[in-house]
Amino acid sequence: MSEYSIFQVDAFADKIFRGNPAAVVPLADWLEGDVLQQIAMENNLSETAFFTRADDDDVDFHLRWFTPASEIDLCGHATLAAAHVLFTELDWYEAVVRFSTETAGILIVSRLEDGQLQLDFPARPATDIAPPEDLLEALSVRPDRVMLARDHMAIFETEAEVAAVTPDMEKLAAINKVGVIVTAPADQSGIDFVSRFFAPAQGIPEDPVTGSIHCTLIPYWAERLGKTNMQARQISARSGELQCEYLKEEKRVYIAGYAITYLKGHIFV
Repeated sequence: MSEYSIFQVDAFADKIFRGNPAAVVPLADWLEGDVLQQIAMENNLSETAFFTRADDDDVDFHLRWFTPASEIDLCGHATLAAAHVLFTELDWYEAVVRFSTETAGILIVSRLEDGQLQLDFPARPATDIAPPEDLLEALSVRPDRVMLARDHMAIFETEAEVAAVTPDMEKLAAINKVGVIVTAPADQSGIDFVSRFFAPAQGIPEDPVTGSIHCTLIPYWAERLGKTNMQARQISARSGELQCEYLKEEKRVYIAGYAITYLKGHIFV
């Protein structure tokens, strides 16, 4: 049995009990995949991030993410949490940290002057599709428009409609192996758009604040609103805010937010 450090970070939040909690486990060397999955299941958070030091001039660390159900292709809040741990708990000395990932390429996280951490992620624009009947049945309400990238995205007219969505999680889990976004223009001054994200197939009925879905939300809202810099809010029970920017030519998005350490300790595996 070996001992490993573990941190729990509330991402996209500037105080505890808000935003999205993620576990972060730094490793000297990779453990077997099934062990990483069991740790994520034991943590029972929407994501657990694991990283190892990279022997490469182009990147600093290798990064992987696990939900309680499986390894995921991209996760924003757990990347933010991993960078936060490096910057604030492990004395990372640079202004940026570069993560290498198998499924999303190189991801860079920068420290901004106001204390936020900015993710440099790939844009994932969605395309229009005919609203699937099983999705409409699972949502129990008809959106104005349905689009598809990695996730299905249902677009509504008002924030109130998004807040009122109460999906059938069992039906929703059968529709998309990752999850379903619901979104609408924001009612609040200073916020451009709101969203919620349901990922029951990954063991996450509703994710509190999801960085990766903004890889799809940002291109859509940038085109619709005619602006490249936006403020977003995910209106889950915990809620969280994200500062967004669309770099259309580069096919990238910037997603920035705060993070705060809630817990640090050790696990024995």
